[in-house]
Amino acid sequence: MSRKDQAEGPDSGAGRFSYEGLDRVLHERARLGILASLAAHSGGLLFNDLKQLCALTDGNLSRHLAVLGEAGLVEVWKGASGPRPQTMYRLTPDGRRRFAEYISVLERVVADAQVEALPRAGRGRYPEGWSPA
Repeated sequence: MSRKDQAEGPDSGAGRFSYEGLDRVLHERARLGILASLAAHSGGLLFNDLKQLCALTDGNLSRHLAVLGEAGLVEVWKGASGPRPQTMYRLTPDGRRRFAEYISVLERVVADAQVEALPRAGRGRYPEGWSPA
């Protein structure tokens, strides 16, 4: 192991910051908000409540829910409250599992960024021989 590898640790190899678990279906901002809302409300949310929580239009919310549904992350429940039909959305068991895995990857991103942002002990602000341009 080189001095550089020893100094940076065993987790500093190729692909260390590639974060393969950041699934594009989940990572899009609106879909992330939808998934977080549904994760916080395990019984599900009505379309209008979800729309309000995520600050989305009817069309945007419908499209993102369709993508999440096609991916098997969200399920749709139809019902009625009086004369009005209502639609409720919930995370599927697989959606809940995948979202939890996704959150774990995000936590690793945050932890890595915090570690890298802190100066290493015994080292000045800049590596030896380097200065700002």
